[in-house]
Amino acid sequence: MIDVLAGASKTRPRLAAARPVVLVTGMSGAGKTSALKALEDVGYEAVDNLPLSLLESLIRPDDTNDRPIALGIDARTRDFGAGPFLSAIDRLKAEPAFAVRVLFIDCDDDVLQRRFTETRRRHPLAVDRPVVDGIRAERSVIHTLRDRADLIIDTSSLSQAELKRQVQTQFALDAHAGLAVSVISFAYRHGLPREADLVFDVRFLSNPNYQPALHQQTGRDTEVGAFIQRDPGFAPFMSGLTEMLTALLPRFEGEGKSYLTIAVGCTGGQHRSVYVAELLTEKLRALGYRVALIHRDVDRER
Repeated sequence: MIDVLAGASKTRPRLAAARPVVLVTGMSGAGKTSALKALEDVGYEAVDNLPLSLLESLIRPDDTNDRPIALGIDARTRDFGAGPFLSAIDRLKAEPAFAVRVLFIDCDDDVLQRRFTETRRRHPLAVDRPVVDGIRAERSVIHTLRDRADLIIDTSSLSQAELKRQVQTQFALDAHAGLAVSVISFAYRHGLPREADLVFDVRFLSNPNYQPALHQQTGRDTEVGAFIQRDPGFAPFMSGLTEMLTALLPRFEGEGKSYLTIAVGCTGGQHRSVYVAELLTEKLRALGYRVALIHRDVDRER
């Protein structure tokens, strides 16, 4: 198979010398606390549930502390308002001393409801009402923040370990600047990833699922990869896909896009999509892109 990425430049520009600031917001129960802990583990100073009125006093251009900081701000705080928060974000992003990014952690409403029910936690906006009322109220308050986020991570089908890995890949302090890419394999039977920017359907490839010796394996196994590569349609597809992305990703980056999510889907999300996602991730990393790889459905019960 021809590697059309082999001749591409691997040189990436480095981050500007500005203090990294990550503002973490989103739906209660979606995983904001886990995201903050993941950022803390890679060197950020993490502060959760910060009152909005203290945001700009904590992050000041004249502050001698240049340690990267991650702040959790959401509807739980007593002085929270989406409008004032957006205004504060605009002011901070206009300050050259800071490299400000907004991370929105989201989740399907029915999954949120199940999480609150299973843990017997009260929703912060529905202390005396059903959980579903709190979820609806919170979503109506913060939907404008989702539209302004630099990166949205939907945790509906993610484990805590997968969320941690994706957050740390996208916000690594030693990473080069430029476009950060997420590659997600998924099963069409479980729905499209809502955060996907580009979706590629690989259900046209020969399906290893119908091979008794391969059924219980995944696209991470050598035998499955060899089977997929024998499909005469695989090499032209992979060559065309990598050639297209080689051209597209610098254009997205040139337009100022910081994050791009590429989803690769097959029927069960365990063989074809997993193999293609693994191979694509390897090629993009060889170019110098930061790539978070998530196999959303590979461990689902068959």
